Amino acid sequence: MPLKLGPAGVPLSCKGRTIVEGMDDITVLGLDAMEVQTVRTIQPQHFDQYWQAGILSWKSDFEMNMHGPYYAELLGNKRERNRTLSKMETSLQAGKIINARHLTFHVGPYGEYDPGTAANEQVANVMSGIVERVREVWGVEEEEEDYAAFPWVHESEPSLVGIETSGRQELWGTVEEVLEVCNHVEGTVPVLNMGHIHARGHGRLRTSEDYAELFDQARETYGGSTFYCHFAGVEHRMGNALHYTQIKKSDLKFEPFAEYLAEEGDWMDITIISDSPLLEHDAMYMLQHYDKARQRLLEIRARDERRAKLAAQQGIDPEELKKREEEAAAARKSQLTGDAEEQPKKAPAKKAPAKKAATKGKGGKSGGMISFDEPADEDDVF
Repeated sequence: MPLKLGPAGVPLSCKGRTIVEGMDDITVLGLDAMEVQTVRTIQPQHFDQYWQAGILSWKSDFEMNMHGPYYAELLGNKRERNRTLSKMETSLQAGKIINARHLTFHVGPYGEYDPGTAANEQVANVMSGIVERVREVWGVEEEEEDYAAFPWVHESEPSLVGIETSGRQELWGTVEEVLEVCNHVEGTVPVLNMGHIHARGHGRLRTSEDYAELFDQARETYGGSTFYCHFAGVEHRMGNALHYTQIKKSDLKFEPFAEYLAEEGDWMDITIISDSPLLEHDAMYMLQHYDKARQRLLEIRARDERRAKLAAQQGIDPEELKKREEEAAAARKSQLTGDAEEQPKKAPAKKAPAKKAATKGKGGKSGGMISFDEPADEDDVF
């Protein structure tokens, strides 16, 4: 299963603040993806950094991604929609320069629409136009043969347009809405923000079975195997996300997700971006838990293979051998428990009675140090 992990932005531990220096630090940490945050206006001086990062990602197989404007109004009136599209245009241009595999966008409030088919159709129409614009910006191979600044144009596919799930009830972007639009618009990919899904579902993602249900729903509705995910701890109330937190302090845990990916995620091509305030620290935390889940799975498979070989040698069913092993383990445990209970307890050693200090008559001097011990009261049983 192709799995890539990385932070959303330049790592906090990076001494330099440029994108290329951030990519170097991310690679040293053992991660292999990064999301460039363009949630606000992109300045012209940034494009030189973007091109350097694009060249580096193309030569090193490092996955670059880009997040578009955070505030969007694609379901608003014509003026609001055009204002949002003009901001997205800059992200599309930067996406080509940086060799972005995914371009993530929000849809925004429902605006004049009610949740339902009409809103989904409008989003699908707008996203179809964005996908076409991405292909136009990416360029035609024949027209760019003499333009060597972007060599990935000839070897890579245009960026995928990601549609992100939202974390508030008044915003378009439930899991069902995102999957439906991605199913109808080619060139799009669902961006499953686990914190938003967890918050909007009132704490929906708690076990590996919850993640299995989510991706089964995605497989049935969307039909694709490419997924782009955001993960971070989240504070939520009444079905609305309030703010991101570090994973350890949230009720949204990564361990069940790692367990699902290790056991059933072989069919997916997935990228996970850390949105946590700790950025690369929580990305490393997720990588460690995924590796642990993979190791546990390999140990279980090795044990099952050994049991199958032993069962074949003895001519019995593997389940019968498993039952015998469990009975033998239970017997050993009970024997050890019984032996521990039968061991006699040692009686506590009695304290030697304190020696009374010798005295020499009334008013005489003692032969040693002054004693402050009071005579024992025979009536005091304690």
